[in-house]
Amino acid sequence: MHSRRFFIKKIGLSTLSVGLFTTASQAFSFGTKAKSNKPIVLSTWDFGLKANEEAWKILSQGGRALDAVEQGVRLTEADPEERSVGYGGRPDRDGKVTLDACIMDENANIGSVAALKNIKHPISVARAVMEKTPHVMLVGEGALQFAKSQGFLEENLLTEPSEKEWKEWLKTAKYEPVVNIENHDTIGMIALDAKGNLSGACTTSGMAYKMHGRVGDSPIIGAGLYVDNEIGAATATGHGEEVIRTVGSHLVVELMRQGNSPQKACEEAVQRIIKFTQKRGKTLDNIQVGFIALNKQGEYGAYCIHGGFNYAKYDAKGNELIKGKSYLKNNG
Repeated sequence: MHSRRFFIKKIGLSTLSVGLFTTASQAFSFGTKAKSNKPIVLSTWDFGLKANEEAWKILSQGGRALDAVEQGVRLTEADPEERSVGYGGRPDRDGKVTLDACIMDENANIGSVAALKNIKHPISVARAVMEKTPHVMLVGEGALQFAKSQGFLEENLLTEPSEKEWKEWLKTAKYEPVVNIENHDTIGMIALDAKGNLSGACTTSGMAYKMHGRVGDSPIIGAGLYVDNEIGAATATGHGEEVIRTVGSHLVVELMRQGNSPQKACEEAVQRIIKFTQKRGKTLDNIQVGFIALNKQGEYGAYCIHGGFNYAKYDAKGNELIKGKSYLKNNG
């Protein structure tokens, strides 16, 4: 009996030793594979290249991802040539330029504004909402009142080219957004800084000639943008109603939580939108949605419905524009 008990005890200790060795080996192996690609910043569309350069000035100096994404998208907001974001953005059907934006940091602090008029940098107003109020979203006149109280100056955002286009549109007043043109309506930016923290920002003037008061996905945390500092971050562009329907950016992050790569998570989220669209008896002809995603290791991915979507990536290898993979191959 003694020898049998000794044998079992010996076998148990041997098994435990092997198990501990295996676990230690796996931990070492996983640690080697998990070397992060940081800092890194991603942003939607070709105007993301210039925005990335602005963000990289902060990231490359060891700065915070939150500061990088705010400064990055501010560049696009201030550019009158970018007709779907900020100053120079296309107006609603009543000729009013209304802006939406949100921002989220590594600690799940969030701020948002919607239907904001006459303020060039809604992303900075959104950050002020996050940092200086007990709320997470302000809209319309209330958002404007708050912005002015924080020192933001009112100015006319409707430029002559955008006004001219709007007046031409009024001749028919047909609301038929064109994929990758009027739907090309957002800059979303997500970043991982040198400390391994994630943040994101999203800002837009919304769909051209929308109904006055319409709000899309861009200022809605979980739809247009979501950040989970344990997992990753995602942002969306395109047809906001469809992104809201699936809480798209949150969906992408949760798919990454389940073990999917950023690329696979974006693909699954787009497939969900396609499924919902088809269930409602709608076609994909005029619906474009694209996602970009970034995980804690600095791995990234993107996917969209129609071809023609692209995104910018800036890391230690440089700044480059990448063609997004798509479900449909047309329009691009």
